[in-house]
Amino acid sequence: MQQVIVIGGGVIGLTSAWWLLEAGFGVTLLEQEPVVAAGASHSNGGQLSYRYVAPFAGQGVPLKAMQWLFQQDGPLRFRPEADRRQWRWLAQFLAHCRADISRRTTARLLALGELSRQSLVQLEIALPRAQFAWREAGKLVVYRSPRQFAAAVAGAAGVGQTSTAQADAGQVLTPSQCVALEPALGPALAGAPGLLAGGIYNSGEAVADCQAFCHALLARLQVHPRFGGMVHARARGFVLANGNIAGIDTDTGLLSADAFVLAAGIRSRDLAATAGIYLPLYPIKGYSLTAPIRAGDLAPQVSVTDFERKVLYARIGDRLRVAAMADIVGDSAHIDPRRVAGLIAQVRTMMPHAADYGTLTAWAGLRPATPGGAPLIGATPYKNLWLNVGHGGLGFTFACGSAHILADLMRGKAPPIPMDGLTLA
Repeated sequence: MQQVIVIGGGVIGLTSAWWLLEAGFGVTLLEQEPVVAAGASHSNGGQLSYRYVAPFAGQGVPLKAMQWLFQQDGPLRFRPEADRRQWRWLAQFLAHCRADISRRTTARLLALGELSRQSLVQLEIALPRAQFAWREAGKLVVYRSPRQFAAAVAGAAGVGQTSTAQADAGQVLTPSQCVALEPALGPALAGAPGLLAGGIYNSGEAVADCQAFCHALLARLQVHPRFGGMVHARARGFVLANGNIAGIDTDTGLLSADAFVLAAGIRSRDLAATAGIYLPLYPIKGYSLTAPIRAGDLAPQVSVTDFERKVLYARIGDRLRVAAMADIVGDSAHIDPRRVAGLIAQVRTMMPHAADYGTLTAWAGLRPATPGGAPLIGATPYKNLWLNVGHGGLGFTFACGSAHILADLMRGKAPPIPMDGLTLA
């Protein structure tokens, strides 16, 4: 039995470990934190958006980004760094901001999203969805601008725009129909009747608690007969010998195995560099707010995305989760109180009675993004080092499908979907 070390205890590393165990590998999990899901998987948006997966890099994004930078509470912040990796990533990102490239990437991500949805259904045999507050809430994308709404209905490519297939699959709603579907929007529209131009609703989308999913999956891993356990240590770098990876150096010693899977979020970039591999990853900082829902609160039942503001609202159990922001400011997860204050103000305007905002919790995490928006899955120049990285803000959505692909590739099977654009090559 081939022994594998999976590096990373977030949702990508944990699902990778599970699918590899089920494929017949022996697996040990290496995680630097005392608990799993301590990074980008901790308090993310919670939306499982299998059909709303268009990449951030799209036609018109550079102009829109310039507009966002001058908005006080805009969805984007940029801080130049004396780090060539930032500028290299930005150059590659701009090269992807073309309609033809965005359409191809969207098609890849739609295929990966559907595979992920099917794979989560398979996982339910071992991991009941109730353990992580899974709920098929549906997804309502609301638009403030009549122009943006018209483009969405027409399926035009644009900034964060859905593909034609996605738009056609959704139900087009007027502002009053949006409120009828999701009454939590009612108070905002009553105070500002022209706030929304309309919305597009897809019934098949879901919400869930990513952190709870990770902890529940770890519990299943720990009783799997081929699981070798967890090692809590900080990975320093790979040790090379005879053209292969001989081990992973950690602050508690050297760990050896037959193969290694790099699934450590943004830290994957530095670890890969120790083996001479450049990973085109950059940390996109995102923020979330979590507030308890009290009896009598008008909390949303549907998952809502405010398209122009790039703010996501999801009810997860008895809590409201709000996620937003795309800050290109380096690799610090420091919480900027000004960003939090701006987000709170937007939330109080959009859904003023949805939760107890007086006791909310703020969080920030680093989402490991590729320039084009598609993850990197599979082989590297070393035959015993594999990747599952770069999922950006859709790690929870794509986790099960990515793990499924990885396990098939590592045991020599053909992948279930075309891999064009999803590999390091």
